[in-house]
Amino acid sequence: MTFKTESIEHEMSDEAKKWLEEEVAEQEERYAGIVRQMDDLAPTREQWYQEFFDRIATIGFNTDGDDKMVIAREDLPVKPEGRRDQVIWKYGVDGE
Repeated sequence: MTFKTESIEHEMSDEAKKWLEEEVAEQEERYAGIVRQMDDLAPTREQWYQEFFDRIATIGFNTDGDDKMVIAREDLPVKPEGRRDQVIWKYGVDGE
């Protein structure tokens, strides 16, 4: 078995299968709620990003003790076109 193996074959009782299906349904419902909340928060999050960029471009950030470093506006990251923040359910690479 490798670290990429997600399950070990075994037999489950009908009761366990039913419980597992219910549990998965509850998890998916919770996940959908979290995604909705994250999508609703998107405009506020964009504002937070902009405030952070403004702060590090004007007053900088501490690098060591009282030493501060200001980041030039042209060095700030730019969000790729069409990309949005998202909630990730499963980590790793698809298909693995």
